Amino acid sequence: MNPTSGALPAATGVALKAPGFWHRALRHRSFCIGGVLAALLVLAALLSYLWTPYSPYGMDMANKLQAPSGSHWLGTDAFGRDVASLLLVGARASILVGVIAVGIGLVVGTALGLLAAAKRGWVEEAVMRLSDFTLAFPAILSAIMMTAVFGAGIVNAIVAIGIYNIPTFARITRASANAIWSREYVAAARACGKGSFSITMQHVLPNISAVLIVQITIRFAIAILAEAALSYLGLGTQPPQPSWGRMLSEAQTLMFQQPLLAVFPGMAIALAVLGLNMLGDGLRDLLDPRLARAR
Repeated sequence: MNPTSGALPAATGVALKAPGFWHRALRHRSFCIGGVLAALLVLAALLSYLWTPYSPYGMDMANKLQAPSGSHWLGTDAFGRDVASLLLVGARASILVGVIAVGIGLVVGTALGLLAAAKRGWVEEAVMRLSDFTLAFPAILSAIMMTAVFGAGIVNAIVAIGIYNIPTFARITRASANAIWSREYVAAARACGKGSFSITMQHVLPNISAVLIVQITIRFAIAILAEAALSYLGLGTQPPQPSWGRMLSEAQTLMFQQPLLAVFPGMAIALAVLGLNMLGDGLRDLLDPRLARAR
């Protein structure tokens, strides 16, 4: 599914309260599989705060590059660290980047999109041209530029990914909100003397919430992938904090000695991204009343 297109009809807001939503959700294969994978990602991060097989920061050079065994379920890396512990703690960075970066895009992008739809004219044109300009600088390129100025780190990666999310949310919000502004009940609200802000809060935003919910899950998956890519390049999460992307980077020189070091973090990234994308696809189907009736 294209993360920057496919805005749902305005009426999808009512699907959130439709009777039998969870009954239909539990019968939707994509939603169920995606929900389970997303839940496992969250549980892994939460579990790492309470328990890990070994300390993810402790090195044991005498036991480096061990194969999976009863003592080290997924083996050890080049520094003798337990791979299972690194994966559990690495889930924290993925969720942290996803939540904050998507939150930046959601808050700023939605506000700009609502403003563009409410004011139209030169305001709408300015917001769209600003979005076009921002899209010209992908997250990785933005992170490289920020790193050159402020140095590498997870904060700069979060800001870069968050800025990249803004135009996506702005465009989708504007397109969905424009459809609401053309509805009869909005015209009636105007006739009653309500202002643009009141109409936006009471009528527009609630009716595009389903579109935003679906987009959040998709952008969350993209944020996890971007964080892994930036950490792989050395621009994201910095040592000693574990990161799935940096685990891949460290494993690439050991492919012939211990190839499983690249398999486990790669599978973690793939399953997390797959789960969130499937969850987004399922939500799109369930929150679109036309698709819901078809089911």
